[in-house]
Amino acid sequence: MTTQTKKKSASRSPKTASSSEEKLIGSLRRYIRTRGPELLEDPNVTSVGIGRKVTGDRRGKQVVLQFTVESKAEPEELEALGTALIPQTITVEGTEVPTDVIERSYKPQFRTVAEVESPARKTRLDAIEPGVSVGLAGGMPPGAGTLGCIVFDKANGTPYVLSNWHVLQGRDGELGDEVAQPGPHDDNRIHRNRLGVLKRSHLGVAGDCAVATIEDRSFIQEIFELGVVPKELGEPELDDKVIKSGRTTGVTHGIVRRIDTIAKINYGGQVGVKTIGCFEIGPDPANPAADGEISMPGDSGAVWLFKQNNGRTSTVLAGLHFGGESRGEPDEHALACLPTSVFEKLEITLDPPGPEELEAMAGYDPGFLSERIEAPQLGAELARDAVLLNGSQVIPYTHFSLTQSKKRRFPFWVAWNIDGASLKRLSRQGIPFVKDPRLPANAQVGNELYENNRLDRGHIARRADLLWGSLPEAEKANTDSFFYTNITPQMDDFNQSSKNGLWGELEDAVFADVDVDDLKVSVFGGPVFQDDDRTFRGVRIPREFWKVIAFAENGTLKAKAFLLTQNLNQLEALELDEFRTFQITLGELEDRTHLRFPAALHKGDTLLVPEAAADRAPFEQLSDIEWG
Repeated sequence: MTTQTKKKSASRSPKTASSSEEKLIGSLRRYIRTRGPELLEDPNVTSVGIGRKVTGDRRGKQVVLQFTVESKAEPEELEALGTALIPQTITVEGTEVPTDVIERSYKPQFRTVAEVESPARKTRLDAIEPGVSVGLAGGMPPGAGTLGCIVFDKANGTPYVLSNWHVLQGRDGELGDEVAQPGPHDDNRIHRNRLGVLKRSHLGVAGDCAVATIEDRSFIQEIFELGVVPKELGEPELDDKVIKSGRTTGVTHGIVRRIDTIAKINYGGQVGVKTIGCFEIGPDPANPAADGEISMPGDSGAVWLFKQNNGRTSTVLAGLHFGGESRGEPDEHALACLPTSVFEKLEITLDPPGPEELEAMAGYDPGFLSERIEAPQLGAELARDAVLLNGSQVIPYTHFSLTQSKKRRFPFWVAWNIDGASLKRLSRQGIPFVKDPRLPANAQVGNELYENNRLDRGHIARRADLLWGSLPEAEKANTDSFFYTNITPQMDDFNQSSKNGLWGELEDAVFADVDVDDLKVSVFGGPVFQDDDRTFRGVRIPREFWKVIAFAENGTLKAKAFLLTQNLNQLEALELDEFRTFQITLGELEDRTHLRFPAALHKGDTLLVPEAAADRAPFEQLSDIEWG
């Protein structure tokens, strides 16, 4: 789902700009976006943006190109400061635009100082709420900022917390580092307060922003003490009224007084000075903050929301707070990143995408385990029989991939990944079996085979194995598992879980009996095609199936192969004990299927069998499996 930028009347000031003013602001926006970085090369200039002329302490109505500087000086002193005189007007698209110069510098608002705030914002919460303390678990010195809002990955719907780069990463962190709620400045019991890990971050013109996963906590989306959930992204304009809920100053009100601003912020250390695109917020005289402070250190990461004309908080997000005035400066103000830039850079959205809106999944992931495992390969003869999708033999779905046979109309192989740590329980109710519309219909066996007989539609990649990741991702995998390309005919006694067959429990057994690294397993499976397979309703029905389970145990990759023989000579009378499951070697499996498995799997296959598969006794219970 793409994020939207909306400028609703509900999110705007009652005053509306004239057409000439809007045209001038449009010209200034284009000027700043093209010339802004050049203007900031002056060491004394701290920012440039669009504002209204300030005379004394009062903001007028005239729109100007507004500069802020570290210090004002007389013309004869400028050379010593390494700076140049800012002209009284600048020509922008043929119009002479007045300039305004204000003495001001900025800093990120993260490192905390002593303050009075609601204790609830500084405590561990489950469920977590936007507006409370959060921070990098290992930052030094320990810090705390604000959890801005709950957002979702545009690609797979994974929920994240949104805050600033300097809150969730900073100079000490990197992607994958742990994040705590509350931030360690407020509670240094890091292990107890772990929230998730840093997923993505950005520090630059697009903003000071980052997202982290939510792994050990539930969440609610309403912002603390505001009680609203951001639903849309807005674009700030001069004089818009806004409101935020931050860790330190709580709920404060402001007025947008500079837009399309780019500011120089010194983040210290090796990071140094960065240019951040933003807008500036000043106090709202109608709703003064305690001690006049609309933001203080610790508020970084809070989101600003537009206010409606009736004074109520809207659901339109105005910006992501990240900085304010330097200590000792008399002018109170705050800086916020533009939401559209932040959301685009971090690839996030305010609304979780539905299964039908998810971007195409990559299918089976060869790099899922600690050692890369490629999918099985077809020999030259089998390759000529493969159905192609966009020129490729490999057809991807959510969490699994396969290669389909044109002649047999079933897959040669299916490969899938299982993340045991994030498995979901979802209903199969109402999901239809369908042919994949991306492939020729005559290359797939559909419902015509299964009507009015004992044949069941058997999943090769087991449905329950695929239901992991974010909820929308798992829901999409649930639906994808019902494509007929992942289905083969199996006798009802074999396929129905109520019969307590062993074949469908192999994946569960590896999790139950083995200390699997990271609870991750990769599985390969499919039918064994034989020339004498019985034909039923014009379809040759496989009577054997194979499966290979790969996993890492204590860093060592292991692979275990299995073969199931199905007797289809008596479609009307087939008992469970006629299905036989054997543990075999990969070499034996390659001889049987004419597939070629990667060297990494062969290295992990340590099964020793003195006799041929035909003479080998099947295992009768899961404890007979040799996992070592």
